[in-house]
Amino acid sequence: MRRLALLIFPLAVLSIVPGWARAADAEPTINTDRPSVANSSVVVPQGDFQMENGVLASNLANGAVVDLPESSVRYGLLPRTELRFTLPDYYFSLDSSPAAASGFADTAIGLKQQLGPLDGFDVSIIAFLSFPTGAKQISSHGHDPGLQLPWSHALAGNWTVAGQVAAYWPTVAGRHDYTTEATVLLDRQLNVRCDVFAEVAVDSPQRGGSRQQLHVGTMYRLAPNQQIDLHVAAGLSRAALRNYIGVGYSFLLGAH
Repeated sequence: MRRLALLIFPLAVLSIVPGWARAADAEPTINTDRPSVANSSVVVPQGDFQMENGVLASNLANGAVVDLPESSVRYGLLPRTELRFTLPDYYFSLDSSPAAASGFADTAIGLKQQLGPLDGFDVSIIAFLSFPTGAKQISSHGHDPGLQLPWSHALAGNWTVAGQVAAYWPTVAGRHDYTTEATVLLDRQLNVRCDVFAEVAVDSPQRGGSRQQLHVGTMYRLAPNQQIDLHVAAGLSRAALRNYIGVGYSFLLGAH
């Protein structure tokens, strides 16, 4: 917890720098982390509450797995600071072998600090720590920290380029397996309600092969504060998931 505090404290201090407050007359519109691998580069407005949920079906080397509800709770703590909770996800194995496992995964808490816009780029930094609250065969059995730096840049013609660089320390076989991540995506806003995107994501663990995937999806805003999504991915390397498909629903509850 001391390590997490050391990561979070500078971010909280940054949030009170004058001139970084969101304009009071800005209209809140939902901006989600899902369904892309890269998180959103902006925070939830201060005082607003956002919940993102989904269902994912994955084809693994040893069988298929369905997990839900993929719930992420985001709260606008300060004008440019967001408090984040990842609720326990339930994994249901469709494999009938004795080694197949079903149960709840670990939970996590984090903080997100918006740093941009910087020269036309929206940039944020996220620090989080997961706790071993999951089932015996699902949990990592460790306290696993992570850092993420999502970014985005608006292009002409309703196009946006975005991505994320990240570092994770998941517990594997009783020790942390340092893993770096890099993603890049291209998003096209078709109209005021609908976006489509294509994304490439690469995870490089300290032990094991590189996990590369091609990811595409779409988001549709039912209203300014509600969104549904559909996304699919295919693994590009032997160590990656073979493929997966997911759907989701997210909503924003604002005090504005």
